Amino acid sequence: MAASRAALRPEGLRARVVVQRVRLGDDEYRVIRPVRTKNVALYAAEGGNYGLCVDRADGRQLGTLLMLAARSPRSLVYLPLRSTPGVPGIGPPDEQPLDLLLVPRAQQFRPAHWKALRARITAGNAPRELRTASVPESDLGKDVACSRPPGERHTLRQHLHAETLFLTGSSGAFRKAARHVFALTADGPPIAAKYRDLYYAWGCNYHHCTNLYDWEELPDDWRQIHLIFHPTWAR
Repeated sequence: MAASRAALRPEGLRARVVVQRVRLGDDEYRVIRPVRTKNVALYAAEGGNYGLCVDRADGRQLGTLLMLAARSPRSLVYLPLRSTPGVPGIGPPDEQPLDLLLVPRAQQFRPAHWKALRARITAGNAPRELRTASVPESDLGKDVACSRPPGERHTLRQHLHAETLFLTGSSGAFRKAARHVFALTADGPPIAAKYRDLYYAWGCNYHHCTNLYDWEELPDDWRQIHLIFHPTWAR
């Protein structure tokens, strides 16, 4: 946990977000999305794994949004990543850019409804409220020292629909993913600089990455999400 703590601010985890309430049929949905996201990019290579690229600042924001999803079981957390700038040397034209939707398991949200809901929240006249979301830093340590409830798996289920990767799971699953993100943004540059075999003469000059899933918990029909640190590429 020491490495992860280095990435956090003393007052805890904060992110500027837009909150929207949208009705679709008989149901109302609360959707949270970041005010700004430039240096996070998600790609899917045909027949391969997912690549999720982050810099330090927006990587911390992604970790905070994962923690917010853990604390907001009645909300959807949406990252519109298809419109973010491409990562130099990574991504298109060989890979497909994707949006990311974090879905707490309690929502029981059907992916088939997403396209219509996304159109509602991105409409120019859609009501929206600006907020600063805050999550206690202490949340990051939950589920680590204690045993899991019987039958509980801290694994994010994945589903691809309408150019969006859905990650659905328990609060513990989102916290576990957030720990990977914070550790990467804390350790990436210092660790990469120490080891000669991580240095490249092109691109960002080093490669530091981790996987969002433990290989033993990854079902055969799921893809690994490869999390890659990359220095800021868009301002």
